[in-house]
Amino acid sequence: MFSPNSMRQLFCQHKCVRCYTSAAKRSVLRQDLSKIPTHQYPIAKPGDSRVYVWGMAATGALGVQTSVKKQAKAYADYVQHPSRLNFAENRDILDVAAGYGFSAFAASCQGGQSLWGTGINTDSQIGYHKLGGKHRKPFELLIYPAPINLSAVAGNNKGVKIVKVAAGRAHTLALAQNGSVYALGNNAYGQCGRSIIKNEDYFHAPLINRIDQLNNERVKDVDCGQDHSFFLTESGKLYSCGWSDDGQTGQEKFGLISIPAPVEGDVKGEQIVKVTGTADTVLALNDQGDVFVWGYGILGFGPEVIHKSRPCRIPPTLFGRNDFNPSCRIRSIYAGVTHSGAINDQDDLYMWGHNRHGCLGFGNKKDQFFPLKVAVNARVLKISCGVDHTLALCKAFV
Repeated sequence: MFSPNSMRQLFCQHKCVRCYTSAAKRSVLRQDLSKIPTHQYPIAKPGDSRVYVWGMAATGALGVQTSVKKQAKAYADYVQHPSRLNFAENRDILDVAAGYGFSAFAASCQGGQSLWGTGINTDSQIGYHKLGGKHRKPFELLIYPAPINLSAVAGNNKGVKIVKVAAGRAHTLALAQNGSVYALGNNAYGQCGRSIIKNEDYFHAPLINRIDQLNNERVKDVDCGQDHSFFLTESGKLYSCGWSDDGQTGQEKFGLISIPAPVEGDVKGEQIVKVTGTADTVLALNDQGDVFVWGYGILGFGPEVIHKSRPCRIPPTLFGRNDFNPSCRIRSIYAGVTHSGAINDQDDLYMWGHNRHGCLGFGNKKDQFFPLKVAVNARVLKISCGVDHTLALCKAFV
């Protein structure tokens, strides 16, 4: 039973609610509908480029935050799944490269800047950046992409357009649209294609080497190993320089090679299709879209196989070829230090290898012994594998 007082209170509350509701309705009805804010989401266009990043974040190589506090709070350890990079949302990214704790980006020239870098910079591998104020000193680490200034290089470099980038352990190669190559960072083994200077200070006195032609030919592609470099000319000839103690330059020479020279052996006189290898694992791609692997590490044949002395084909079914999709083929391959990736002709990404700091993008840290598809919400055009992070250049689905 309700007392008279309680009944009176309920009636007053109901009356107030009813009055408030009626007033709110009248207020809504009196609004000018044309002034009500609307939220419009951008519609993906065929030319929209995106960059996804995942793996180790502590070095700044992912370029995910502009604030150190936000970086420590949101990405204290690693990014488990492919995440869109804000830096790339308003720029047309042409190429990406993942080095040892740093990343490089080639972007459509905006205000004369087409080469950017983020992450570890102890050897000026992503440019020479100074703090303002009285005590000016270079940055050892960047947590968000910053432009790399090429104006210090001799010659007319104003407005140069970088179209391709490659990254090694502590050096970067940037290929311009006119065929010139800019090499910056550590040159202790001659990997930048210039004479080795004993005890050179790469951090405080950085040098950028420009290579215009090789044997009167323009360069059309570049690639970096750990401490060596490759240059592919327009005619399909392959040149190399850098550390060759294990013969990785392919010149039938051992030691340090500071001047780019032709790669010898069976590839001499041949047009190269695709070979990639950063450390102990080497991948090759034939014209039928089959992937071959050899070397040491997680090769894609299961946990029991860690070494192959000769090239062996990875079963095409692991990359999506089956009775329902018999024509599926791999169009591009990539090798990091301990993990590898491949992209098929449907723009799907498959990865395998050691999963350091989640660099495979599967949402965990477990090693993957067979190629497995990565969930990327876009068409994957290219990836780049570092030591413990991965970059993916993509196009939006339309």
